[in-house]
Amino acid sequence: MASAGGLSEAAPLWWRKRPSDRTLRRDGRLWTAWTAAVSTPFFAAGAFLLWLEPLTFPVALASFAHGWVIPELYARRGAGSVVPIGSRASAARRTDRSEDAERAALGLLGDLVRHEQRDLVARTGLVLERGRLGTWLIGERGAMMVRPGGRRVDCWCVRVAEPGSLPAGDRVAHLLLALREDEAGFATVANFAFSGAAWRVRRRMPKRSRPALDAARGDARAPLSSNS
Repeated sequence: MASAGGLSEAAPLWWRKRPSDRTLRRDGRLWTAWTAAVSTPFFAAGAFLLWLEPLTFPVALASFAHGWVIPELYARRGAGSVVPIGSRASAARRTDRSEDAERAALGLLGDLVRHEQRDLVARTGLVLERGRLGTWLIGERGAMMVRPGGRRVDCWCVRVAEPGSLPAGDRVAHLLLALREDEAGFATVANFAFSGAAWRVRRRMPKRSRPALDAARGDARAPLSSNS
């Protein structure tokens, strides 16, 4: 997946700008502005209805609900782009014949990470990896990155041509190695799915995987020197 000059998959995507701290901050502001532009009219309409006639409260409440749901749907899409190992989506693709391959793949994945990371994978199904741009959580079909400071989360999904062709551990290992080889190239190849508040994404994650986001947020708040 990687070449001497970075990820080979990034080469054909010459029209995509490689992410940096500056571009990620810009994209985050644009995402927030777009979400606000879509949601605000519903809040404004509800407020106007209440001002016009208090008896329209049920209709105004429905308008407020639409304004609230839109960011939640975006966050759900972002959280859904990162499939943890052992999730229902992963188990649905597993067969009895693949059990041995799954165990072997998870063993190989364990060799790539530190002891505390292995424990986190076993508990949450996500791999934590600190990069230059932020702290990543890697799943089977994508990754989310907690920006420095721990408040904002960016989510990427990675298209898998044949999702059942590799054990879950192998898929995560491939994404992990690609991220380590070329972090910006990884973010270039992946499809940007969401950018927003960490608390909003956490609510849409499986309960099992939420401690992984908590750990990533804690890591993102720590000075780089303490984890390097």
